[in-house]
Amino acid sequence: EIGLAWGVFFGGVIQFLFQIPFLLQEKALVKPSWGWNHPGVVKIRTLMIPALFGVSVSQINLLLDTFIASFLVTGSISWLYYSDRLLEFPLGLFGIAIATVILPALSKKHVNAEGEGFGRTMDWGIRAILLLGLPAMMGLIVLAQPMLMVLFMRGAFSISDVEMASYSLVAYGTGLLSFMLIKVLAPGYYARQDTKTPVRYGIIAMVSNMGFNIIFAVPFGYVGLAIATSLSALLNAALLYRGLHLADVYRVSRQTIIFFIKTLLAAAAMVCLLIYFSPEQAQWLGWSFIERVSHLFSLILGGALGYFMALVLLG
Repeated sequence: EIGLAWGVFFGGVIQFLFQIPFLLQEKALVKPSWGWNHPGVVKIRTLMIPALFGVSVSQINLLLDTFIASFLVTGSISWLYYSDRLLEFPLGLFGIAIATVILPALSKKHVNAEGEGFGRTMDWGIRAILLLGLPAMMGLIVLAQPMLMVLFMRGAFSISDVEMASYSLVAYGTGLLSFMLIKVLAPGYYARQDTKTPVRYGIIAMVSNMGFNIIFAVPFGYVGLAIATSLSALLNAALLYRGLHLADVYRVSRQTIIFFIKTLLAAAAMVCLLIYFSPEQAQWLGWSFIERVSHLFSLILGGALGYFMALVLLG
């Protein structure tokens, strides 16, 4: 455990040091100086404080879920934790990456008063999320148990834990696309230096999550907490889009709606392929660790190829 903690620390240090040569190359590495009252610093500080809360809503929800799970059946916290770790992987890999890419472009379009260009950039971000997020969401749901087996089933983590964690992973997985859309829709506000509106919507989503927790935790236990988190993410994404729509800043184009239908059909074809070729649980249990890894990798690779072939066929 101590070794893992040190690994996280050194990983952060290496990530920081890795950027310095590139900053030097761009002549963007300047000597730090204290300027707390500089107008630019004051402006950034004013914008940053609400933005910090806005991006932390999902983490606050997770903290609340963990607190409530501590009152539920033993193991609930662990099952939710392992599910969340798997959810964060595609979210960080695709959602945050796309959001990071489009924010500077959106800011530039806003400053230059390019309303049409702003909408096109938002559209590109939504399409990129649909292209990568839909198959990631479907794959996470269909391959929940095999992934948990390969990654965590050893030592005290039994097949029973795999099954229990898979239920919350499926519930979390249904909200993956909503989590990704939040990452892309929120920059539509940040680019216009509006950090307060996403926070307001985030607070509404957080309060709603508490209500959903009460509604779903009683009949479904820890799985209900995951359902509540996914529903609150959907609400947050819907509010963000509604705000942009009403402000006439961004409206989903007809082409993007058609694109969504095509990606949905391709993702459905991928799901059929995965279900058809997925072995039964007894087979997974009979294989060695290496065999499980190779079969899981084959399913993921085959699913991805099937998905993109379906996209090509759909034009």
